[in-house]
This record gives sequence, structure tokens and C-alpha cells, in this order.
Amino acid sequence: MAIAGDIRFVAIVDDDDLMRGALQGLLKSAGLPARAFESAEAFLHSGEQHHSACLIADIRMPGMSGLELQARLNDDKVSIPTIFITAHGDSRMRMQALRAGAVEFLAKPFDDEVLLDSVRAALAR
Repeated sequence: MAIAGDIRFVAIVDDDDLMRGALQGLLKSAGLPARAFESAEAFLHSGEQHHSACLIADIRMPGMSGLELQARLNDDKVSIPTIFITAHGDSRMRMQALRAGAVEFLAKPFDDEVLLDSVRAALAR
């Protein structure tokens, strides 16, 4: 599946090295370009949010959380379809994320195909 514009990609923001690697491999195997960042701060400092077609972010990370990252992007008027992944989600957190514009909220462990379907749906927006 091609992403509009050749520099657009799926951004992965997760503090877990293994999760970042697994997500990057999964997206690559599905033909989706991806770049991984170890923190919300690293993602913001990279300037790559302006080239991201979709964002997959962990909710709980040291420093800025995924929800705080989403709020910052919203404040900066940067609209990226966001899929949250978390091992620590609850219904309140899920509703907060979805109300702020997230397209999906997946609990770890999640099914790879469900994530890929969510990414494809986000890219089609």
C-alpha cells in the first residue's frame, strides 16, 4: 500500500526496544514504511511529525506520555491519525484518547492483523 507522498511514513513511539523493533518489522513486512522513536520527546525533536502519515504510540512512557504527545500535537495543529497501544489501559484512558482524536486504542498483547487493519484505515483517512 502506497502512502501519499514518498516521504510519509508510520511513526512508532515506544520506550520498549523490543516493541519498537517488532512493530517496525511488522509494518515493513506489510509494505508500510516506518520510523521508530524511543520517546515522545525524541519524536518531537526530530521534526518528523510533519512527515508522519500515522502514529503508533505507547500510552505510558517515561517523560511525556502518549496522551501528552497527542495533546501537544493537537496544540501544534499537527493532525496525525494516532493508534495507541498500552499494557496498562483502562476505559477512562481509552475514552480520553479517543475523544482527543485517536483512531484506535489497543491493549497489549494485540493481534498483528488488527493493528495493520487499524494502520491501513488511518492511512486511508
